[in-house]
Amino acid sequence: MAIYFLNLKTFGRSNNSSAVSAAAYRAGERIRDERTGKISDHSDRQDVLHKEILLPSRFAADDMVWARERANLWNAAEGAENRKDARVAREYLVALPIELSAAARIGLVSGFSRELVERYGFAVDVAIHAPRDYPGSDPRNFHAHLLATTREVTLAGLGAKTTLEWSDAKRRETGMGPAVAELLHVRERWAIAANTALEQAQVSSRIDHRTLRAQGIDREPGPQIPRAAYEMERHGYHSVVAERIRAEHQARVGARLERAAQTTPPVAEPESPEEIQKQSIEDWRRYRQAQLQVQPEAAPAESAKRTRNHDYGL
Repeated sequence: MAIYFLNLKTFGRSNNSSAVSAAAYRAGERIRDERTGKISDHSDRQDVLHKEILLPSRFAADDMVWARERANLWNAAEGAENRKDARVAREYLVALPIELSAAARIGLVSGFSRELVERYGFAVDVAIHAPRDYPGSDPRNFHAHLLATTREVTLAGLGAKTTLEWSDAKRRETGMGPAVAELLHVRERWAIAANTALEQAQVSSRIDHRTLRAQGIDREPGPQIPRAAYEMERHGYHSVVAERIRAEHQARVGARLERAAQTTPPVAEPESPEEIQKQSIEDWRRYRQAQLQVQPEAAPAESAKRTRNHDYGL
């Protein structure tokens, strides 16, 4: 069934990552990083199902060759930054519903990317990947990489930093909310876009961007294995980190089940027909005694009649 997954990652100087290298890997191309001279060659990839670069629609009629060519775009992104802690690119990684057709998945990703492009004014380099063919891989793992510039697109090149890169103080000065609100907005928009695509495909599955608690689901979230530990295990190595995370997850699940068992009232054993009848008579007798305590004292004959009726359970 469809699952919700949207992860945000950044590339820049502080983590020694290259937007050029990232773009080459995701698109399955050979690109040279003009800043470092390093060549990233991933042209042998066979799992890239679709790739395209989206720009703001206001440039639809303009000659934007510099931005539509992948090597030019990402070398421009690297060249626009001078700070040693500069952020060069952002990536939205999303899981695509297995229930959708190939064309529907492309339409979903392109439509969502278009929404981001128009909202923030940056360029988005889209790459849709098929599940990888190696032991232990999930054959349902269709996913998309949406690599976005941190600067706005202009006719002459990349311009000012997008509002996503502004500090919260600067955002407040212009009447905007904190930057984290943008991530929450994007997470919700992805859920809406994916659910709309599922509905149009007449698929009953739906995804939800909210936490399990917000959804009213009382269960422990699945363990989150770091990428490095996951890759170690995928290549046949033992990961102490992954095993520790799984053990901690199992401990939380066990504690949750134990708490549930303590708070759940025990289920009473079924009573026999004789016990049910005896209990009903006893309940009725107590009820009538309580009624007599609040009513005026009855005549002796009426009182005797009530007593006989009680004895027969009437």
